[in-house]
Amino acid sequence: MLKVNDLVVSYGGIEALKGISLEVPDGKIVTLIGANGAGKSTLLRSIIGLVKPDSGSVTYGDKQLIGLNSQQIVENGITLVPEGRRVFPNLTVLENLQIGAYLRNDKEGIAKDIRWIYDLFPRLEERSWQMAGTLSGGEQQMLAVGRALMCRPKVLMMDEPSLGLAPLIIKDIFNIIQEINRQGMTILLIEQNANMALKVADIAYVLETGRITMTGSGRELLENQEIKAAYLGKKK
Repeated sequence: MLKVNDLVVSYGGIEALKGISLEVPDGKIVTLIGANGAGKSTLLRSIIGLVKPDSGSVTYGDKQLIGLNSQQIVENGITLVPEGRRVFPNLTVLENLQIGAYLRNDKEGIAKDIRWIYDLFPRLEERSWQMAGTLSGGEQQMLAVGRALMCRPKVLMMDEPSLGLAPLIIKDIFNIIQEINRQGMTILLIEQNANMALKVADIAYVLETGRITMTGSGRELLENQEIKAAYLGKKK
């Protein structure tokens, strides 16, 4: 289980996270919803080692992750699909996937996992030798997810996977999120599309100005009148 306990993060003296605590149980989809600037991306960047917290702890199993660098955290089984996809535009689809396996040296396993990614995302196989920068936004998002999966993480963190995508592509992305979860992947999802995120979530948290203000199952929060009014565009 991934656990965040009383995490405080500041930027220039301003607290972005004000004592965040949450749990991501093995095999579950956990989602974090909140407005822009609430601190969602800061939380993921802190977990993956890109931001140094002022205080608090992040543990996975019995391992303390605070103080480790990003590569060490990936080696411990946690990886991040960043906001904005950030594929390598001048490399092919296949080369991007191979970069995802940079910590591995099992050639047979890498080849098997590339096959697995192509089964999950048939469009990537069709564009295997195409430069990643020429892909559509949806295809780049698929590639970013596939690249993260190539390091065989135990916990996959995703930062706004639906951002800027057409509704049909968003549906595809969420279907894939559910499929890789069914195959055993633990997922921590940050998403502005609260409706889609809550529908797939086993556990959901609401983050407002650096604090967790509500938690429950995805279904419970979908039915909550305050959540409907604030995040789902529905009046009380």
